[in-house]
Amino acid sequence: MYIAIGGVIFLAALVGAPLFAIILSGAMLGFYAQEVPLSVITIELYRITDTPLLLALPLFTFTGYLLAEGNTSSRIVRLTSAFFGWMPSGLALVTLLTCAFFTAFTGASGVTIVAIGALLLPALTKAKYSERFSLGLITTSGSLGLLLPPSLPLILYGIIAQQMGYGEEVQIKTLFLAGLLPAALMILLLSLYSLWANRNNPIPLTPFSWGEARAALWDARWEIPMPIFVLGGIYGGYFAVSEAAAATALYVLVMVLFLYKEITIKELPGIMQQSMIVVGGILLILGVSLAFTNFLVDAEVPTHLFELIQRSVDDKITFLILLNIILLLLGAILDIFAALVIMVPLLLPVAIGYDIHPIHLGIIFLANMQIGYFTPPVGMNLFIASYRFSKPITELYRATLPYMFVLMAAVLIITFVPELTFFFIDE
Repeated sequence: MYIAIGGVIFLAALVGAPLFAIILSGAMLGFYAQEVPLSVITIELYRITDTPLLLALPLFTFTGYLLAEGNTSSRIVRLTSAFFGWMPSGLALVTLLTCAFFTAFTGASGVTIVAIGALLLPALTKAKYSERFSLGLITTSGSLGLLLPPSLPLILYGIIAQQMGYGEEVQIKTLFLAGLLPAALMILLLSLYSLWANRNNPIPLTPFSWGEARAALWDARWEIPMPIFVLGGIYGGYFAVSEAAAATALYVLVMVLFLYKEITIKELPGIMQQSMIVVGGILLILGVSLAFTNFLVDAEVPTHLFELIQRSVDDKITFLILLNIILLLLGAILDIFAALVIMVPLLLPVAIGYDIHPIHLGIIFLANMQIGYFTPPVGMNLFIASYRFSKPITELYRATLPYMFVLMAAVLIITFVPELTFFFIDE
Protein backbone atom coordinates (compact mmCIF):
# COMPACT_ATOMS: atom_id res chain seq x y z
CA MET A 1 0.00 0.00 0.00
CA TYR A 2 2.78 2.42 0.94
CA ILE A 3 4.51 1.81 -2.40
CA ALA A 4 1.27 2.54 -4.25
CA ILE A 5 0.71 5.77 -2.31
CA GLY A 6 4.33 6.76 -2.90
CA GLY A 7 3.81 6.12 -6.62
CA VAL A 8 0.77 8.40 -6.63
CA ILE A 9 2.78 11.17 -4.91
CA PHE A 10 5.57 10.76 -7.48
CA LEU A 11 3.09 10.99 -10.36
CA ALA A 12 1.52 14.07 -8.78
CA ALA A 13 4.99 15.68 -8.70
CA LEU A 14 5.52 14.86 -12.38
CA VAL A 15 2.26 16.49 -13.46
CA GLY A 16 3.06 19.68 -11.54
CA ALA A 17 1.38 19.40 -8.14
CA PRO A 18 2.40 22.21 -5.73
CA LEU A 19 5.73 21.58 -4.03
CA PHE A 20 4.32 21.97 -0.51
CA ALA A 21 1.66 19.32 -1.25
CA ILE A 22 4.30 16.84 -2.41
CA ILE A 23 6.50 17.40 0.65
CA LEU A 24 3.52 17.28 3.02
CA SER A 25 2.25 14.07 1.44
CA GLY A 26 5.69 12.47 1.84
CA ALA A 27 5.85 13.54 5.50
CA MET A 28 2.34 12.20 6.21
CA LEU A 29 3.10 8.89 4.51
CA GLY A 30 6.38 8.52 6.42
CA PHE A 31 4.85 9.29 9.82
CA TYR A 32 1.86 7.06 9.12
CA ALA A 33 4.17 4.16 8.20
CA GLN A 34 6.04 4.67 11.47
CA GLU A 35 2.74 4.84 13.37
CA VAL A 36 3.53 8.35 14.58
CA PRO A 37 0.48 10.62 15.14
CA LEU A 38 0.09 13.10 12.27
CA SER A 39 -0.39 15.86 14.82
CA VAL A 40 3.43 16.22 14.84
CA ILE A 41 3.10 18.02 11.48
CA THR A 42 0.83 20.64 13.07
CA ILE A 43 3.31 21.01 15.92
CA GLU A 44 6.10 21.59 13.40
CA LEU A 45 4.08 24.24 11.57
CA TYR A 46 3.50 26.00 14.89
CA ARG A 47 7.17 25.68 15.91
CA ILE A 48 8.40 27.92 13.08
CA THR A 49 6.06 30.70 14.25
CA ASP A 50 7.98 30.68 17.54
CA THR A 51 11.23 31.58 15.74
CA PRO A 52 12.10 35.28 16.35
CA LEU A 53 14.28 35.38 13.23
CA LEU A 54 11.28 34.48 11.10
CA LEU A 55 10.13 38.11 11.31
CA ALA A 56 13.07 39.13 9.14
CA LEU A 57 11.74 37.23 6.11
CA PRO A 58 8.47 39.17 5.53
CA LEU A 59 10.04 42.49 6.51
CA PHE A 60 13.01 42.22 4.13
CA THR A 61 10.73 40.85 1.38
CA PHE A 62 8.41 43.84 1.77
CA THR A 63 11.43 46.15 1.66
CA GLY A 64 12.58 44.54 -1.59
CA TYR A 65 9.17 45.00 -3.21
CA LEU A 66 9.10 48.67 -2.23
CA LEU A 67 12.55 49.23 -3.75
CA ALA A 68 11.57 47.41 -6.94
CA GLU A 69 8.46 49.57 -7.37
CA GLY A 70 10.38 52.83 -7.05
CA ASN A 71 13.26 54.27 -9.08
CA THR A 72 16.00 52.99 -6.78
CA SER A 73 17.54 50.99 -9.64
CA SER A 74 18.08 54.18 -11.71
CA ARG A 75 19.67 56.04 -8.83
CA ILE A 76 22.00 53.17 -7.93
CA VAL A 77 23.08 52.85 -11.58
CA ARG A 78 23.84 56.57 -11.69
CA LEU A 79 25.75 56.44 -8.40
CA THR A 80 27.96 53.50 -9.35
CA SER A 81 28.49 54.93 -12.85
CA ALA A 82 29.70 58.22 -11.39
CA PHE A 83 32.31 56.54 -9.19
CA PHE A 84 33.35 53.52 -11.33
CA GLY A 85 32.37 54.38 -14.90
CA TRP A 86 35.70 56.07 -15.64
CA MET A 87 37.69 52.83 -15.07
CA PRO A 88 38.64 50.41 -17.89
CA SER A 89 35.54 48.23 -18.41
CA GLY A 90 33.98 50.53 -15.85
CA LEU A 91 30.42 50.08 -17.10
CA ALA A 92 30.81 46.31 -16.73
CA LEU A 93 31.89 46.85 -13.11
CA VAL A 94 28.93 49.20 -12.62
CA THR A 95 26.63 46.41 -13.85
CA LEU A 96 28.15 43.89 -11.43
CA LEU A 97 27.99 46.18 -8.39
CA THR A 98 24.52 47.53 -9.11
CA CYS A 99 23.02 44.11 -9.71
CA ALA A 100 24.68 42.67 -6.60
CA PHE A 101 23.33 45.47 -4.40
CA PHE A 102 19.85 45.33 -5.90
CA THR A 103 19.54 41.53 -5.65
CA ALA A 104 20.79 41.56 -2.06
CA PHE A 105 18.02 43.95 -1.01
CA THR A 106 15.18 42.72 -3.22
CA GLY A 107 16.01 39.01 -2.83
CA ALA A 108 14.86 38.38 -6.40
CA SER A 109 17.29 37.71 -9.23
CA GLY A 110 14.59 38.02 -11.89
CA VAL A 111 13.51 41.45 -10.64
CA THR A 112 17.10 42.65 -10.98
CA ILE A 113 17.30 41.56 -14.63
CA VAL A 114 14.01 43.24 -15.46
CA ALA A 115 14.72 46.48 -13.54
CA ILE A 116 18.48 46.91 -14.06
CA GLY A 117 18.73 45.19 -17.44
CA ALA A 118 16.37 47.68 -19.06
CA LEU A 119 18.74 50.48 -18.02
CA LEU A 120 22.13 48.87 -18.57
CA LEU A 121 21.79 46.78 -21.73
CA PRO A 122 21.30 49.84 -23.99
CA ALA A 123 24.08 51.65 -22.09
CA LEU A 124 26.50 48.73 -22.55
CA THR A 125 25.85 48.38 -26.29
CA LYS A 126 26.05 52.17 -26.74
CA ALA A 127 29.45 52.08 -24.99
CA LYS A 128 30.68 49.61 -27.68
CA TYR A 129 30.46 46.40 -25.63
CA SER A 130 29.37 43.49 -27.82
CA GLU A 131 25.75 42.40 -27.53
CA ARG A 132 26.70 38.85 -26.50
CA PHE A 133 29.03 40.11 -23.78
CA SER A 134 26.37 42.52 -22.50
CA LEU A 135 23.59 39.92 -22.47
CA GLY A 136 25.79 37.43 -20.63
CA LEU A 137 26.94 40.05 -18.12
CA ILE A 138 23.41 41.16 -17.15
CA THR A 139 21.98 37.63 -17.05
CA THR A 140 24.87 36.48 -14.84
CA SER A 141 24.92 39.54 -12.59
CA GLY A 142 21.25 39.09 -11.73
CA SER A 143 22.06 36.52 -9.06
CA LEU A 144 25.25 38.05 -7.63
CA GLY A 145 23.74 39.44 -4.45
CA LEU A 146 22.67 36.12 -2.92
CA LEU A 147 25.72 36.07 -0.62
CA LEU A 148 25.35 39.69 0.51
CA PRO A 149 23.25 40.88 3.46
CA PRO A 150 20.30 41.04 3.82
CA SER A 151 19.86 38.22 1.26
CA LEU A 152 16.67 36.22 1.92
CA PRO A 153 18.32 32.87 1.03
CA LEU A 154 21.03 33.54 3.64
CA ILE A 155 18.35 34.21 6.25
CA LEU A 156 16.37 31.12 5.23
CA TYR A 157 19.45 28.89 5.43
CA GLY A 158 20.12 30.20 8.93
CA ILE A 159 16.53 29.54 10.04
CA ILE A 160 16.61 25.96 8.71
CA ALA A 161 19.99 25.24 10.34
CA GLN A 162 18.78 26.66 13.66
CA GLN A 163 15.61 24.59 13.54
CA MET A 164 17.84 21.53 13.08
CA GLY A 165 19.68 22.31 16.30
CA TYR A 166 22.73 24.20 15.01
CA GLY A 167 21.61 27.58 16.39
CA GLU A 168 24.81 28.66 18.13
CA GLU A 169 26.96 27.75 15.15
CA VAL A 170 24.71 29.30 12.47
CA GLN A 171 23.65 32.79 13.48
CA ILE A 172 22.21 35.06 10.79
CA LYS A 173 24.63 37.89 11.56
CA THR A 174 27.53 35.43 11.22
CA LEU A 175 26.21 34.28 7.83
CA PHE A 176 26.01 37.92 6.72
CA LEU A 177 29.72 38.38 7.49
CA ALA A 178 30.66 35.01 5.99
CA GLY A 179 29.23 35.91 2.58
CA LEU A 180 31.09 39.21 2.14
CA LEU A 181 34.49 38.00 0.88
CA PRO A 182 33.12 35.14 -1.29
CA ALA A 183 30.75 37.65 -2.96
CA ALA A 184 33.64 40.09 -3.43
CA LEU A 185 35.73 37.30 -4.99
CA MET A 186 32.98 36.56 -7.52
CA ILE A 187 32.67 40.23 -8.45
CA LEU A 188 36.48 40.56 -8.74
CA LEU A 189 36.85 37.52 -11.02
CA LEU A 190 33.98 38.67 -13.22
CA SER A 191 35.54 42.15 -13.42
CA LEU A 192 38.89 40.65 -14.48
CA TYR A 193 37.11 38.53 -17.09
CA SER A 194 35.36 41.66 -18.38
CA LEU A 195 38.75 43.36 -18.82
CA TRP A 196 40.18 40.31 -20.59
CA ALA A 197 37.13 39.79 -22.82
CA ASN A 198 37.35 43.38 -24.08
CA ARG A 199 41.14 43.51 -24.43
CA ASN A 200 40.89 43.86 -28.24
CA ASN A 201 37.79 46.01 -28.13
CA PRO A 202 38.69 49.63 -27.30
CA ILE A 203 35.95 50.88 -24.99
CA PRO A 204 35.85 54.67 -24.71
CA LEU A 205 36.42 55.80 -21.13
CA THR A 206 34.09 58.28 -19.43
CA PRO A 207 36.14 60.92 -17.59
CA PHE A 208 35.51 61.18 -13.87
CA SER A 209 33.49 64.25 -12.94
CA TRP A 210 33.25 65.62 -9.41
CA GLY A 211 30.11 67.46 -10.44
CA GLU A 212 28.36 64.25 -11.57
CA ALA A 213 29.64 62.39 -8.49
CA ARG A 214 28.13 65.02 -6.17
CA ALA A 215 24.89 65.04 -8.16
CA ALA A 216 24.68 61.22 -8.05
CA LEU A 217 25.34 61.22 -4.30
CA TRP A 218 22.59 63.77 -3.77
CA ASP A 219 20.22 61.87 -6.06
CA ALA A 220 20.75 58.62 -4.05
CA ARG A 221 21.03 60.38 -0.67
CA TRP A 222 18.23 58.32 0.85
CA GLU A 223 19.43 54.94 -0.49
CA ILE A 224 23.01 55.33 0.77
CA PRO A 225 22.12 54.87 4.49
CA MET A 226 20.25 51.58 3.88
CA PRO A 227 23.24 49.25 4.45
CA ILE A 228 23.86 51.12 7.72
CA PHE A 229 20.58 49.83 9.11
CA VAL A 230 21.53 46.26 8.26
CA LEU A 231 25.28 46.05 8.93
CA GLY A 232 25.84 49.01 11.25
CA GLY A 233 22.72 48.29 13.28
CA ILE A 234 23.40 44.57 13.71
CA TYR A 235 27.16 44.63 14.26
CA GLY A 236 27.07 47.84 16.27
CA GLY A 237 24.88 46.02 18.76
CA TYR A 238 21.90 48.35 18.25
CA PHE A 239 19.58 45.86 16.52
CA ALA A 240 18.90 42.17 16.42
CA VAL A 241 18.42 40.85 12.85
CA SER A 242 14.61 41.03 13.07
CA GLU A 243 14.82 44.56 14.52
CA ALA A 244 17.18 45.61 11.72
CA ALA A 245 14.64 44.24 9.22
CA ALA A 246 11.87 46.29 10.85
CA ALA A 247 14.00 49.46 10.90
CA THR A 248 15.00 49.00 7.25
CA ALA A 249 11.40 48.35 6.16
CA LEU A 250 10.17 51.46 8.00
CA TYR A 251 12.98 53.58 6.55
CA VAL A 252 12.32 52.43 2.97
CA LEU A 253 8.58 52.91 3.44
CA VAL A 254 9.11 56.52 4.52
CA MET A 255 11.62 56.99 1.70
CA VAL A 256 9.36 55.87 -1.18
CA LEU A 257 6.12 57.30 0.25
CA PHE A 258 7.16 60.68 1.60
CA LEU A 259 10.70 61.55 0.50
CA TYR A 260 10.73 60.42 -3.14
CA LYS A 261 6.91 60.13 -3.39
CA GLU A 262 7.26 57.33 -5.95
CA ILE A 263 4.52 55.18 -4.42
CA THR A 264 1.14 56.41 -3.25
CA ILE A 265 -0.63 55.20 -0.12
CA LYS A 266 -3.34 53.84 -2.42
CA GLU A 267 -0.77 51.52 -4.10
CA LEU A 268 0.65 50.28 -0.81
CA PRO A 269 -1.91 47.52 -0.04
CA GLY A 270 -1.28 45.93 -3.46
CA ILE A 271 2.49 45.90 -2.88
CA MET A 272 1.98 44.42 0.59
CA GLN A 273 -0.26 41.73 -0.85
CA GLN A 274 2.24 40.77 -3.58
CA SER A 275 5.14 40.56 -1.11
CA MET A 276 3.18 38.57 1.47
CA ILE A 277 1.99 36.06 -1.16
CA VAL A 278 5.67 35.28 -1.79
CA VAL A 279 6.37 35.06 1.95
CA GLY A 280 3.33 32.83 2.48
CA GLY A 281 4.57 30.42 -0.15
CA ILE A 282 8.04 30.28 1.42
CA LEU A 283 6.66 29.76 4.93
CA LEU A 284 4.24 27.05 3.82
CA ILE A 285 7.03 25.12 2.10
CA LEU A 286 9.35 25.74 5.07
CA GLY A 287 6.77 24.45 7.58
CA VAL A 288 6.00 21.20 5.77
CA SER A 289 9.68 20.72 4.97
CA LEU A 290 10.61 20.91 8.64
CA ALA A 291 7.93 18.31 9.35
CA PHE A 292 9.45 16.14 6.61
CA THR A 293 12.88 16.74 8.16
CA ASN A 294 11.51 15.42 11.44
CA PHE A 295 10.48 12.23 9.69
CA LEU A 296 13.92 11.92 8.04
CA VAL A 297 15.66 12.32 11.41
CA ASP A 298 13.33 9.78 13.08
CA ALA A 299 13.99 7.34 10.24
CA GLU A 300 17.76 8.06 10.50
CA VAL A 301 17.89 8.86 6.79
CA PRO A 302 20.80 11.40 7.09
CA THR A 303 22.79 8.81 9.09
CA HIS A 304 22.17 6.10 6.49
CA LEU A 305 22.96 8.56 3.70
CA PHE A 306 26.26 9.49 5.36
CA GLU A 307 27.18 5.79 5.76
CA LEU A 308 26.27 5.12 2.13
CA ILE A 309 28.38 8.01 0.84
CA GLN A 310 31.25 7.12 3.15
CA ARG A 311 31.55 3.68 1.53
CA SER A 312 32.48 5.33 -1.78
CA VAL A 313 33.83 8.68 -0.60
CA ASP A 314 36.31 8.38 2.22
CA ASP A 315 37.85 11.87 2.23
CA LYS A 316 36.62 15.43 2.60
CA ILE A 317 38.02 16.75 -0.70
CA THR A 318 36.24 14.17 -2.82
CA PHE A 319 33.00 14.82 -0.94
CA LEU A 320 33.30 18.57 -1.56
CA ILE A 321 33.80 17.99 -5.30
CA LEU A 322 30.77 15.69 -5.37
CA LEU A 323 28.78 18.22 -3.33
CA ASN A 324 29.49 21.02 -5.80
CA ILE A 325 28.43 18.88 -8.76
CA ILE A 326 25.16 17.94 -7.04
CA LEU A 327 24.42 21.55 -6.05
CA LEU A 328 25.13 22.86 -9.56
CA LEU A 329 22.65 20.37 -11.00
CA LEU A 330 20.07 21.18 -8.31
CA GLY A 331 20.45 24.91 -8.92
CA ALA A 332 19.58 24.43 -12.57
CA ILE A 333 16.34 22.58 -11.90
CA LEU A 334 15.07 23.88 -8.52
CA ASP A 335 14.10 27.31 -7.27
CA ILE A 336 16.59 28.43 -4.61
CA PHE A 337 14.01 28.44 -1.80
CA ALA A 338 12.80 24.94 -2.70
CA ALA A 339 16.42 23.72 -2.91
CA LEU A 340 17.16 25.14 0.55
CA VAL A 341 14.19 23.62 2.36
CA ILE A 342 14.48 20.24 0.64
CA MET A 343 18.24 19.67 0.50
CA VAL A 344 19.73 21.44 3.53
CA PRO A 345 18.16 19.02 6.07
CA LEU A 346 19.67 16.13 4.13
CA LEU A 347 23.08 17.61 3.34
CA LEU A 348 23.86 19.44 6.58
CA PRO A 349 24.29 16.35 8.83
CA VAL A 350 26.29 14.60 6.10
CA ALA A 351 28.58 17.62 5.61
CA ILE A 352 29.19 17.87 9.37
CA GLY A 353 30.15 14.19 9.27
CA TYR A 354 32.94 15.21 6.86
CA ASP A 355 34.01 18.01 9.24
CA ILE A 356 32.54 20.82 7.13
CA HIS A 357 31.36 23.77 9.21
CA PRO A 358 27.63 24.60 8.79
CA ILE A 359 28.49 28.23 7.93
CA HIS A 360 30.90 27.12 5.20
CA LEU A 361 28.31 24.70 3.80
CA GLY A 362 25.78 27.54 3.60
CA ILE A 363 28.15 29.74 1.59
CA ILE A 364 29.08 26.84 -0.74
CA PHE A 365 25.38 26.02 -1.16
CA LEU A 366 24.35 29.55 -2.12
CA ALA A 367 27.41 30.14 -4.30
CA ASN A 368 26.38 27.12 -6.38
CA MET A 369 22.75 28.25 -6.45
CA GLN A 370 23.92 31.56 -7.95
CA ILE A 371 25.37 29.68 -10.91
CA GLY A 372 22.28 27.48 -11.13
CA TYR A 373 20.18 30.54 -11.98
CA PHE A 374 21.78 30.67 -15.43
CA THR A 375 22.88 27.06 -15.96
CA PRO A 376 21.42 25.52 -19.17
CA PRO A 377 18.99 24.13 -19.98
CA VAL A 378 16.49 25.46 -17.43
CA GLY A 379 18.21 28.16 -15.34
CA MET A 380 15.49 30.69 -14.45
CA ASN A 381 17.51 33.80 -15.38
CA LEU A 382 17.98 32.49 -18.90
CA PHE A 383 14.24 32.49 -19.52
CA ILE A 384 13.66 35.85 -17.82
CA ALA A 385 16.45 37.47 -19.87
CA SER A 386 15.20 35.79 -23.06
CA TYR A 387 11.72 37.20 -22.47
CA ARG A 388 12.89 40.63 -21.30
CA PHE A 389 15.32 41.24 -24.16
CA SER A 390 13.43 39.27 -26.86
CA LYS A 391 16.38 37.00 -27.60
CA PRO A 392 16.38 33.25 -28.39
CA ILE A 393 17.18 31.11 -25.36
CA THR A 394 20.07 29.47 -27.26
CA GLU A 395 21.70 32.89 -27.66
CA LEU A 396 21.53 33.33 -23.88
CA TYR A 397 23.15 29.89 -23.43
CA ARG A 398 26.15 30.98 -25.50
CA ALA A 399 26.33 34.41 -23.87
CA THR A 400 26.44 33.12 -20.29
CA LEU A 401 28.77 30.14 -20.79
CA PRO A 402 32.08 32.03 -20.21
CA TYR A 403 30.69 33.63 -17.06
CA MET A 404 29.60 30.23 -15.77
CA PHE A 405 33.17 28.93 -16.02
CA VAL A 406 34.53 32.03 -14.24
CA LEU A 407 32.07 31.60 -11.37
CA MET A 408 32.79 27.86 -11.19
CA ALA A 409 36.42 28.78 -10.59
CA ALA A 410 35.24 31.15 -7.84
CA VAL A 411 33.13 28.40 -6.26
CA LEU A 412 36.13 26.07 -6.19
CA ILE A 413 38.21 28.73 -4.42
CA ILE A 414 35.39 29.36 -1.94
CA THR A 415 35.04 25.62 -1.35
CA PHE A 416 38.71 24.79 -0.80
CA VAL A 417 39.82 28.04 0.84
CA PRO A 418 37.45 28.24 3.84
CA GLU A 419 39.50 31.14 5.23
CA LEU A 420 37.54 33.37 2.83
CA THR A 421 34.32 32.42 4.59
CA PHE A 422 35.73 32.85 8.10
CA PHE A 423 37.88 35.94 7.46
CA PHE A 424 35.56 38.33 9.31
CA ILE A 425 34.36 35.90 11.97
CA ASP A 426 35.89 33.87 14.77
CA GLU A 427 35.40 30.12 14.26
